Amino acid sequence: MPQARGAGITVESDRDKDKTMQGGTQPRLEDFAGSWCITRRIDDHRAGSVLHFEGDAQFTPSGGGLDYAETGMLRGLGTAPIQATRRYRWEPRGAAIAVFFEDGRQFHEFSPAERPIAAHWCDPDSYRVRYDFSAWPVWSCRWSVDGPRKNYTMQSRYHRG
Repeated sequence: MPQARGAGITVESDRDKDKTMQGGTQPRLEDFAGSWCITRRIDDHRAGSVLHFEGDAQFTPSGGGLDYAETGMLRGLGTAPIQATRRYRWEPRGAAIAVFFEDGRQFHEFSPAERPIAAHWCDPDSYRVRYDFSAWPVWSCRWSVDGPRKNYTMQSRYHRG
């Protein structure tokens, strides 16, 4: 199997990884390395609007974890498209994956195999996520955000490009 090495993580080619992951095996951190296409729907319950995002995500091996960089276009009805970006850091934590904001603060932690759910409190708002890896290498996450300032759901779908 072709492999590339980077910062302590061995990465198989995307095609070879996808073959080995089919059949219900849950992904490990290193299985996310590489390029992904993203589609996202954001339902803002407070404003009564729907936004759509299409773009790409790159998980790059670095320092024993993965740097996540996402870019794409955010579109809403009657509004000009907006270039959107976000960055995170994914690190191994036993069988779990810890996700950090770009500035190093911890965001959330989840276990792909045992408990693919997590929560984050950002006073005064509550963020809850559920990851779904049942169709790997296609995967998704659904965020529910509630609080006095926010009330939306965000469904993202990832697949290899």
